[in-house]
Amino acid sequence: MSPAGCSHVNSFKVDNWKQNLRVIYQCFVWSGTPDTRKRKAKSCTCHMCGAYLNRLHSCLYCVFFGCFTKKHIHEHAKVKRHNLAIDLLYGGIYCFMCQDYIYDKDMEQVAKEEQRKAWKLQAFAPSLVSPYQYAMTGVGEKYSTWEPTKRELELLRHNPKRRKITTNCTIGLRGLINLGNTCFMNCIVQALTHTPLLRDFFLSDRHKCEMQSPNSCLVCEMSTLFQEFYSGHRSPHIPYRLLHLVWTHARHLAGYEQQDAHEFLIAALDVLHRHCKGKRVQFISKASFTRMIRIACDDNGKKANNPNHCNCIIDQIFTGGLQSDVTCQVCHGVSTTIDPFWDISLDLPGSSSPFWPLSPGSDSGVVNGFTRPEHLGSSAKIKCSGCHSYQESTKQLTMKKLPIVACFHLKRFEHSAKLRRKITTYVSFPLELDMTPFMASRNSVCSLCRYSLFAVVNHQGTLESGHYTSFIRQHKDQWFKCDDAIITKASIKDVLDSEGYLLFYHKQFLEYE
Repeated sequence: MSPAGCSHVNSFKVDNWKQNLRVIYQCFVWSGTPDTRKRKAKSCTCHMCGAYLNRLHSCLYCVFFGCFTKKHIHEHAKVKRHNLAIDLLYGGIYCFMCQDYIYDKDMEQVAKEEQRKAWKLQAFAPSLVSPYQYAMTGVGEKYSTWEPTKRELELLRHNPKRRKITTNCTIGLRGLINLGNTCFMNCIVQALTHTPLLRDFFLSDRHKCEMQSPNSCLVCEMSTLFQEFYSGHRSPHIPYRLLHLVWTHARHLAGYEQQDAHEFLIAALDVLHRHCKGKRVQFISKASFTRMIRIACDDNGKKANNPNHCNCIIDQIFTGGLQSDVTCQVCHGVSTTIDPFWDISLDLPGSSSPFWPLSPGSDSGVVNGFTRPEHLGSSAKIKCSGCHSYQESTKQLTMKKLPIVACFHLKRFEHSAKLRRKITTYVSFPLELDMTPFMASRNSVCSLCRYSLFAVVNHQGTLESGHYTSFIRQHKDQWFKCDDAIITKASIKDVLDSEGYLLFYHKQFLEYE
């Protein structure tokens, strides 16, 4: 699309085009009344395959609904030469000539007016429901677009100078004061504040607090923290409020003893996840969290249509699905379960053997350790639903759904009845990672399974006494070492030669959902 905008909308903007567009928004996009919601549920299916999902779009020139994912709407546009279609979930206008979603001021105004009408027609107040509920009820997300006030426009005119982001820009780099053995918290904060989508979410003011007491909301504090990091201030920040809230909501982390950075990460994500939903936190274990989330998934690992499903920013970024296939050795029947995860914990090899057997330069036919089938043996027989008796079996783990941010936890701390030690085995980890070989479905699009490293948390010292630091990526090839209040430039070699305790990878390409 050219800077002047899409010229193809002019063919649609004739006669009563505004009224026609309003009808489409009222009936099939922003469905405000129960009747229009029923009409949308019954009518909005692909006219070619009958699917309800797959990003349904409606042609703006005739009555036709088609899948965007399976390109049925594309086929219709090509045959009929109807070049504009509307996304029935979010209301965006797509131009098949420009091959992109387009912006038109007049169309945008119609969309806004109809969305506001739909909000007023709802039986519940917009401030009391989640964005996921809004999408399901057909009125879109509750966040309105930002428009500058007259005062803001005047300030912009009087201050035309803009800060440009250059390759040498240090905005976002800020040290954190150690408040007494809080290096475990500081390194995780550095990783989270440099997570691209999380940064974009908080800096665009997307968080709307639903807690009865905003002062106890960890998400509000994270929002403040992002503003502090990207304010341009260079003096180290003192995260005393964050520490207080962590102690309040995750009491097992309270006190000035050294804590585990991985345990803090899981606790922080759990509290953030719950506060996004406006719920008071009673901290639970990771195992309990897994059981809680599984009720929101059906047997195929798909999101169930129930009010308990969470679509908060934490789940959108960090939650993946791990598929476990247990195969009976007698009848070869397969039992499949899918568990959500926020991180992938990996046992370390006993020697310095390559940890990523499918990394560039190795034999692509090697079976990787993560997804290698494991024989459970005679001491761990399961009751086979096919044989109706206890049989030996094999178990295989694969990825059903990849998260946007994949966090790998290298289990360097070994705790057992006989042994307590730190494993210092060197692990070779890549800057870029292809997760395609680990997928449950081999038909996964390769480009959507590629990740780039953006943060590494390291632990120096022993099990009893140590110190956490982190490496974070500021720009494409610019890395910095964060050691509490001290930020220093680092090379890629420094990053890859480090011991590695927590590895944070971000998807290179994001699919539209």
